[in-house]
Amino acid sequence: MRGAHRSLLAFASGIAALGAFSTEAHATGFTDVGQDITPREKTTVVLTGSFRTRGEALVNLDLDRGPTPSGQLLFPVPVDNVKGQTLLHADTRFRTDVAVYAPFGGIAVKSRIDVLDNLQWGSEAQGVPSTTSTQLPANGSNNGRAFRVKRAWAEASTPFGLLAVGRMGNQWGLGMLANGGDCSDCDSGDAVDRIAFAAPAVGHIFAAAFDLSSTVQGPLRKDGQRSIGLSPSANTPTVTLAAMKWHSPKTIARRKKADKITIDYGGYFSQRWQNRDVPAAYLPGTSATPIGPTQVTGRDFSATAVDGWLRIIGKHFRVEGEIASLYAKIGQASLLPGLELRDPITSKQLGLAVESEYGDPDDIAGVGLDFGYASGDRAPGFGAYPGTTQKAPQAGDLDGAQANPPYDTTANNFRFHSDYRIDRILFREIIGTVTDTVYVRPHFRFDVFKNAQGRLETQVFGVYSAANYASSTPGGKSPLGVEIDPSLVYHSRDGLLLAFDYAVLFPLSGLDNPTLALPAKPAQLARVRAVFAF
Repeated sequence: MRGAHRSLLAFASGIAALGAFSTEAHATGFTDVGQDITPREKTTVVLTGSFRTRGEALVNLDLDRGPTPSGQLLFPVPVDNVKGQTLLHADTRFRTDVAVYAPFGGIAVKSRIDVLDNLQWGSEAQGVPSTTSTQLPANGSNNGRAFRVKRAWAEASTPFGLLAVGRMGNQWGLGMLANGGDCSDCDSGDAVDRIAFAAPAVGHIFAAAFDLSSTVQGPLRKDGQRSIGLSPSANTPTVTLAAMKWHSPKTIARRKKADKITIDYGGYFSQRWQNRDVPAAYLPGTSATPIGPTQVTGRDFSATAVDGWLRIIGKHFRVEGEIASLYAKIGQASLLPGLELRDPITSKQLGLAVESEYGDPDDIAGVGLDFGYASGDRAPGFGAYPGTTQKAPQAGDLDGAQANPPYDTTANNFRFHSDYRIDRILFREIIGTVTDTVYVRPHFRFDVFKNAQGRLETQVFGVYSAANYASSTPGGKSPLGVEIDPSLVYHSRDGLLLAFDYAVLFPLSGLDNPTLALPAKPAQLARVRAVFAF
């Protein structure tokens, strides 16, 4: 149960940044505020999206270093051959972004619908596998991946600014903390139930938003159509204020031609709180528990996020950075109604990401250096995805909650958004996200050829990473690994992207198994991707 108490600190890293509004249904950052709402003679429907398919081979991602003290491998291995090294996977996604514009140019209604979202190839086979002749309709299985309506919201242009209401995407800056998941290789993305207003003034965009981040959903009403929130004091609202200076891509292109430097920046302040909680509404194995007064417990939760973003673009270079600071406090972390803990749990987190590139995207080559920092915690494990009922981690475990009341009442590990990726193996697959880490990432790209139909480019980046606290790592030492990730990518003018990605991770002492005296061995990954955009 102590693991369940600690897991509530995950709230702190989930504080929403202000996402704002888009020129197309697929965009989720607040940049061209309301610029797509223009005068039109009749109702107009704009449909954009993409079809994506990927296949990959994952070789030795458990690093051949044996289990952790809790008996867990760093990554699954083939069940049909415990000495096997290779796992295979392929999936598909069809994404559609729909924007409907009303006549006269004042209102737009937008949505995002994903079909067969990351659905694995070979799933839903009919009958006996060896004799199957078809894939059955997914029909909501595979965690509802068959048909997902991820966003639906409306925008209205007023004399004072833009009003937006509904479930919309949430993106800020580099996407280190709040990420809409719009990239062609992204897998998740943030969406929020929001009322927001944004207006331009003195060369900036100012915005405010109210999100209802969580509520306790009760039974249906008499008509059987609408539910009701049973515990208003358990609602989790989030209020955000933001300001931003931003230039459109067309403006940046004009300034580049004039050899002018463009500086964009922004910042936001966000506050989230929850007075009470109903753990029976979300804890595993409690879905059948009747929700009543005895299930309500105190929470006294508050969290504050402050984030700053800066981008400098010249004729042949780009430097962009984001820094975020989070502070959270849970006055009462107990998940058992009637059982109270003496001490509150606190969290102080800091995250930083910087990207740079010398060479315009249209140049034949480019080179750059990225680096980042995510604050950590001395507790065992990285705390990337702690479960609500997970036991306290032992020294040498890969993951686990970072607070253990009443013995440890802090959880200070900052977690990057899972769609903000710096590599292909260590943080994307093994750990799951960037946390409790400092990294350096040099990168290089070169156009093999380019013509009117498209271009073929080669890319390569390397990542060196080390944990902030040696006590967090499976090996008990800070150095984590060196990863080299090359790619060959073809982009066509009509929206086709074909890519071959490779990765090799050379693990360092932080991933060894000192208990069994087993050194971690290299891992590899190969992936092919095809994206058909429209």
